[in-house]
Amino acid sequence: MNLPGGRAVSVVIPSYNSARWLPSTLGALAVAVRQADADVEVIVVDDGSDDDSGAVVERLAADFPGDLIVVRQENSGRFLARWSGIERARGDHVLLLDSRVVLAPDALSYLLPAVAADPEPAGWNAHVYTDPASPLVGRFWEVPTFVFWGGYLRDPRPYDLTPATFDSAPKGTGAFLARREVLVEAFQQAWPEGDAKLISDDTKILRWVAENGGIRLDPGFAATYRPRTTVAGFVRHSFDRGTLFVDSYAGTSAVRSIVLLLAAIGPILAVAAIVWLAIAGAGIIALAVVAALVLVVLAPLIPASMNRCPPRAMLSYVTYILVFFVPFWSGLVRGIVIHRGAFLDRSRSTGPAAGKAHS
Repeated sequence: MNLPGGRAVSVVIPSYNSARWLPSTLGALAVAVRQADADVEVIVVDDGSDDDSGAVVERLAADFPGDLIVVRQENSGRFLARWSGIERARGDHVLLLDSRVVLAPDALSYLLPAVAADPEPAGWNAHVYTDPASPLVGRFWEVPTFVFWGGYLRDPRPYDLTPATFDSAPKGTGAFLARREVLVEAFQQAWPEGDAKLISDDTKILRWVAENGGIRLDPGFAATYRPRTTVAGFVRHSFDRGTLFVDSYAGTSAVRSIVLLLAAIGPILAVAAIVWLAIAGAGIIALAVVAALVLVVLAPLIPASMNRCPPRAMLSYVTYILVFFVPFWSGLVRGIVIHRGAFLDRSRSTGPAAGKAHS
């Protein structure tokens, strides 16, 4: 099955030290390609890895049902790694696929006919499940997901993301298909003005696509995400996520900007109040404040449970919430400092160097 216009899909996979994940990711992609009988090229962008990611891809290329190449570059972050792949893509459509994401066997055989039958959405977002076999630390993010997007997750169904519905359902670029020209424009609109590793590599891109044609979130286009498996990796990811969270939402509305600032200032005020109460001899009140904060931290478990969040994910939340909080808050503060201009001015660079042609 091919989409109108020739080659069905160019798959772009950014990879950083992903040698352990790439064989299963590419193996699952190969199964999906064969089942769909699709004409596919795959571009793995090795983003300055210090493992043998590139060699792994080269070994797998001979048996892959389509063109499989590796592009090497200095470590520049996922945004620019994806951009390198998009620049080299020859397909009319590009599938962004993360190195930890495994496509369902029927993902492409479902997706390609659906896109051909309904070309109206500018992008198609996979319904991505968290691998239930992940270590406990890897299940943490499911609780926030089920809190914020429980309305969709209680009843997954084809769902259109528009500017009005953008924040009402889960989305991401871990498994995301769009026409190449749409992605080129979206990346140019979200082009980083500073260090590309410290800017959102998905939310701003997806918001632009939602505003310019819409995104179809469809559980028939399914994939599984394998999260980080160590506490150290979880801590690093939480720190970075705090910074990217600011870049994703600062300046998009007055309310969101205020919430971000309060999230940064609130913990400092809470700790100062507890210390002041203890010094002032109001230990009981200080303990009451601590107890109240604990209840606030655990409160998300209630809506998550009502939205059918897996019990193991809720156990992960309880186990790692304190491990998560400090690095995420630190990353949030870093993000406010780095992206402080975004709170007042959401102007964007129009893309790479002026006048650069995109093939």
